[in-house]
Amino acid sequence: MYRVWYNTESFADYIIAHTFLKNEKPIKRKLYESDADRPRDFHSMPDHIRKILYLDACDLIVEKDNEPVFTIEVTTEAGTGHNVVQRFARIAASVENGVPAIYIYPEGAIITRKNSMPKWDKINPLIFRALEAVMNIYRIPALLYYFPTDINEYEKCPERSPNLAQKGLRYDKNIINYPGCPESDAQSMSNMFSVINEIINATEKYGVKNARERLLSNKLICEQRYYMQEQFAVKSKGRSVDEMSPLSAVKRVPTAYLIKYLSKYENREYYIGELLKTREYTSIYQINAGFRGDPYPGALTAIDYLKCREGKTYEDRRDNLVLVFGKLYIDEEQKILSITNENNSSINDFFEDVKRSGKHNLLNKNYNCLKNYEIPRYLMQVRYGSTYSKVKHIRVYSYFADAILFPDGALWRDA
Repeated sequence: MYRVWYNTESFADYIIAHTFLKNEKPIKRKLYESDADRPRDFHSMPDHIRKILYLDACDLIVEKDNEPVFTIEVTTEAGTGHNVVQRFARIAASVENGVPAIYIYPEGAIITRKNSMPKWDKINPLIFRALEAVMNIYRIPALLYYFPTDINEYEKCPERSPNLAQKGLRYDKNIINYPGCPESDAQSMSNMFSVINEIINATEKYGVKNARERLLSNKLICEQRYYMQEQFAVKSKGRSVDEMSPLSAVKRVPTAYLIKYLSKYENREYYIGELLKTREYTSIYQINAGFRGDPYPGALTAIDYLKCREGKTYEDRRDNLVLVFGKLYIDEEQKILSITNENNSSINDFFEDVKRSGKHNLLNKNYNCLKNYEIPRYLMQVRYGSTYSKVKHIRVYSYFADAILFPDGALWRDA
């Protein structure tokens, strides 16, 4: 039996109608993002679905017989700068659990600003390199398909795009059944439907888990992977990846600089643990802004795979991955780091967000204080703690960062 977990039901109907899923008569179920977002509903989802949501929630999950088959994330945002990796944690969470992920993203979107002509904001090609890095580690497909747009026909004259009011995006003509969905006749969507059908065929033939091991050698999946590699080459135009956002905000320093910075927290009773010291270099992602979430959680995730990760866990990093909120200064002569506060960055903001998440925590309540609907949720929290109860950016930062530095404080891993 197939089940389709959805964020938007019309998108679920769209995927079902255009793939072999329509022959399977799947059951549709609403997908809830987190315990923090939907405390009355999240715990009711099966454990194997919740495991894919430990970082962030994708738009669609298809499962068969209680095993996830693939996930889909779809967006219509312009893909410049950090935007294209904003949702990368969702892709990573799927692939880290061995579940193929599909990302639907516009090749470009028309941006119209006051007192200027419309122009295309084009996709940051670094996303293709990030997806390739994830596939190399997990051997699970992580494929991007373009949301249909007018960019090929109207790249040089976006003001003439027949879909200018929709930022140049082409939506499905069946607006009654599939509002907001990509144009199904577009070649990119046709290719995506074909790959979904390949995944379903392999699942039927070999079973969910055995099928996953074969997918990267599938001809259609290989073709899309090659296409993504070509798109990176074409769109990067010879630029170094380090010039592209968010890698342009990353500095690589000897880890001795970091250890010296953190040494101010050492005393007779405590010394920095071994984990950070085992890596010769540290990659530091600088965010000179006040503490907040999007787009930075997804960017941090992408940086991990692009610059640090060599294996399936954070322990398998070549470099430490450090997040800095504030203005970072690197003194090469003194071999030290310093952080100044230019945009109201404070570690207290991190703690406030954690405390606000604590209102969803039931573990300090007595049994007779629980409402009936809270009892199964309480048991989930006993098993998983506050994993699903924290807001997304707190979950992602604490999962990926080896250290988080502020002008007025720091957090770090010992092991």
